[in-house]
Amino acid sequence: MAKKVRTLPKIPGVANGLGKGRDSATIAIYSVKGGVGKTTLSANLAWCAARSGHKTLLWDLDAAGGAGFLFGIDAVDAKPAETVFSRDRSPEKLIRSTGYDNLDLLPADESIRSLDEKLLALGKRRRLAKLAAALGKQYERIILDCPPVLNEVSAQVMRAADLVVVPLPPSPLSKRAFDLVVREVSAGGKGHPPILPVLSMLDMRRTLHREAREATPDWPVIPYASVVEQGAVRQKPVGAFAPSSPAAQWFEGLWKAIDLKLTSL
Repeated sequence: MAKKVRTLPKIPGVANGLGKGRDSATIAIYSVKGGVGKTTLSANLAWCAARSGHKTLLWDLDAAGGAGFLFGIDAVDAKPAETVFSRDRSPEKLIRSTGYDNLDLLPADESIRSLDEKLLALGKRRRLAKLAAALGKQYERIILDCPPVLNEVSAQVMRAADLVVVPLPPSPLSKRAFDLVVREVSAGGKGHPPILPVLSMLDMRRTLHREAREATPDWPVIPYASVVEQGAVRQKPVGAFAPSSPAAQWFEGLWKAIDLKLTSL
């Protein structure tokens, strides 16, 4: 049985905060299941964080490089992303501007497909946490777009994160995926970060989705919307091309609630 972990189900309120306000915070967008809208959520939350005035870094840890694609940024040919971990290469040399105020990207490339093996070989269990802490001197908010894995990479993510946001499309498999995340987070012991489950791609026209919503009424929701899919076509955050759309407002509302948790006393 998994250990009890801290969750933040009532995100709109001010109770259950993360403690004292902090100058910098690392938020991991994580799931063990692919195809749940993780990268879309990461990119849009990062854009909202930057728009709210925080100097923000979106750090892509997924070899697919989806976060960079959503901002129209291709991975560099040299494939140096893994060297940040194995060769003590300065992350600042790889950071790229997204073209939006306050928002930079640390892109992924295929070199981090073997990141799990490299981290295990290094034997540095807090390598990612130390890198994030160093970057936190320059960035107020660091958003980690995490790969859907259960290995040393995910373990290091849990040590680095101040909050773990878990997107969950309404399905029995998603419930199982959330249980796996709970076990992964709780493995970190008492100092583990709190978890925020988010129902993503919710379509209330579908019976299964309505039942999932009724079962988790306190969880934040990102409903299904075609304009979100258009973000990948346009390679822009939803708020940048459809600021008055309900989807843009959902992302902004979710970010404001998260940020309130991160900064509230």
